[in-house]
Amino acid sequence: MKKYTVQKIVSLQPRKGKKIISGITQIRNRHGYCTLGEAFNRLDFSSAIQDIRRFNYVVKLLQLIAKSQLTSLSGAAQKNYFNILDKIVQKVMEDQYNPRLIKDLLQDLSSTLCILIRGVGKSELVGNVNVWICRLETILLWQQQLKNLQMNKQVNNGLTLSDLPLHMLNNILYRFSDGWDIITLGQVTPTLYMLSEDRQLWKKLCQYHFAEKQFCRHLILSEEGHIDWKLMYFALQKYYPIKEQYGDTLHFCRHCSILFWKDTGHPCTASDPNTCLMPVSPQHFIDLFKF
Repeated sequence: MKKYTVQKIVSLQPRKGKKIISGITQIRNRHGYCTLGEAFNRLDFSSAIQDIRRFNYVVKLLQLIAKSQLTSLSGAAQKNYFNILDKIVQKVMEDQYNPRLIKDLLQDLSSTLCILIRGVGKSELVGNVNVWICRLETILLWQQQLKNLQMNKQVNNGLTLSDLPLHMLNNILYRFSDGWDIITLGQVTPTLYMLSEDRQLWKKLCQYHFAEKQFCRHLILSEEGHIDWKLMYFALQKYYPIKEQYGDTLHFCRHCSILFWKDTGHPCTASDPNTCLMPVSPQHFIDLFKF
């Protein structure tokens, strides 16, 4: 398996027209000097979360680190991690954008911290245990704040969802790739609820995320004997990963050894730059630093 090491990393946010983000050199040995924590420190994710297209990507990355890579972060990386997390929570509290996503992140993080704190002396916990206890208390406070979050009612005298014709509302629902988003929108009006319960809608969603052989292993039938695609979707995602969609993602150029945001681009010197690009999912980003 090919291994990677980061030799130079600068801000993810281009400054003064600069678009080069970071240099990653492929190596076949295990003598790389850059860790996930070092990369996390040098990449400017604090700025990235201000871009709504990149927000979900950064949150997913933080969630994956919370689940399995928290102990690999240095003290400085931990501090940076929680500073970014604090900014994310404050952003959600202010503009109320996607609170469910942050609640899932905080739940995974609190579960991991509880296990690590209970196993002090057995786990590779970097830093003073009292600092981690304070962080856990902060996470619990954030969770309570999000639980008490009241969505502001928008005052708008213009066109609303209720004014749109049925076929347009249906079109909106069919563009969602997350079942929870469909359920949430279905709670807005009785009409949207009716459309959100459509069997064909959930069938399409299942077919988008899962293979047919996976359906056969977890068939769920309704009382009428039909396949319950809605229940199937939530059952299947417990066993198989769903496809991830982000407004903007990190990409890796194999020719230039450059890591960059897709929408930002970079001045590639290859004759056909598109053939050199490789999308980097949050999990793949973490895998780049596993040696």
